[in-house]
Amino acid sequence: MVRHEGKTVLGGYGSANLEHDVRVTPQTIFQSGSMGKQFTAFAIMLLVEDGKLKLDDPVAKYLSVPKTWSGITVRHLLTHTSGLGDYPEDFSMRKDYTEDEFMEMVRAQPLAFAPGEKWSYSNLGYVSLGVLIHKVTGKFYGDFLQERVFQPLGMKSMRVISEADIVPHRAAGYRLKNGELKNQQWVSQSLNTTADGCLYFNADDLAKWAEALDQKKLLSPGSYEEMWSPVKLNDGTTAPYGFGWGVTKTESGHRLLEHGGAWQGFASYIARYPDDHLTVTVFCNRAGAGARYIAQRVAGSYEPQLAPRVPVAVKFEPAVLRAYAGDYRLQDRFSIKLTVVADHLETTWLGEKIIMTPETETAFFEEDSDRTFRFVKDKAGKVTSLIISVPEELTLRRLPSTPAPKAGP
Repeated sequence: MVRHEGKTVLGGYGSANLEHDVRVTPQTIFQSGSMGKQFTAFAIMLLVEDGKLKLDDPVAKYLSVPKTWSGITVRHLLTHTSGLGDYPEDFSMRKDYTEDEFMEMVRAQPLAFAPGEKWSYSNLGYVSLGVLIHKVTGKFYGDFLQERVFQPLGMKSMRVISEADIVPHRAAGYRLKNGELKNQQWVSQSLNTTADGCLYFNADDLAKWAEALDQKKLLSPGSYEEMWSPVKLNDGTTAPYGFGWGVTKTESGHRLLEHGGAWQGFASYIARYPDDHLTVTVFCNRAGAGARYIAQRVAGSYEPQLAPRVPVAVKFEPAVLRAYAGDYRLQDRFSIKLTVVADHLETTWLGEKIIMTPETETAFFEEDSDRTFRFVKDKAGKVTSLIISVPEELTLRRLPSTPAPKAGP
């Protein structure tokens, strides 16, 4: 979907369902992934304008939380500055959880830093916001969105994910495994009802959403400005995130509001360029598809200065690259193994062979893709984790090395 200077262009390409040979159209329904966070943030701002809560209220005013949360505010949850991490290592994607069980799990997680000290992407923060909406309104966050956002804007496809319900025009999600397309992996229904990004939508409805944002409907201009401003940290610096939106600039200095999503065989991305009166959204029904990569190039076709920077490869000795070789894991979701091949790193992820080309000593990129890779080291210079931007950031913990077996006698 492209909306440029008040005019909308919709297009659908490829297959919505391989088994039934159904083509993608502007009415095809995709999953949002974390692109849905902007709707959770919008719901919170509606409640702020209703006088039901304040951004700088402590979360403890609305939810039963541990003492360690005493400094966490609603604003901290919205901006990923609460200190909360992500789903714990032993979290099962195949188990159903009640809302209370979800919050019990969230409350048990230690804070990684003091609220407001740093920015670190946290799905658990947005899960908590969904529960907060429920507590304040007495309504499930998806029902609140239907009543206050989707129905007023005429967004007929928008709803919380349900694998059980009959959903006309729903696309199937796919993943690559050993180069072959497979159906998306199953997760429990409760994981498709949380406020960190579990919505259905189509291009028709995202066009209505883009129009609403352009015309600043349902919220005051001041609330929009608040959502689209970079968060200020405790030390006075800012981080490039607002309320459910990445807030940044292109390399050519154009303002950019963006967010991506990746979930259950789907990839999504929205880019808004306010100064250029341009919005581009791309939805794909294959895990790992380059939604951001496509959207940025579409934007560049409207305004050449919006085209993304082309990274330049640098060469390092194999000994430098070997410091990154090994196994990395994201909770119980997946793990990858990095190996050194000539002047680059290689791995297999989501069924695809990935060639990671160095741009700096710790930053790598994949050609013709929106995926980037950044290694994190501790003070001693030891690699501790790998951050993959898809564009949502995924932090994979480096696993301990397995000693090589001793040679026989």
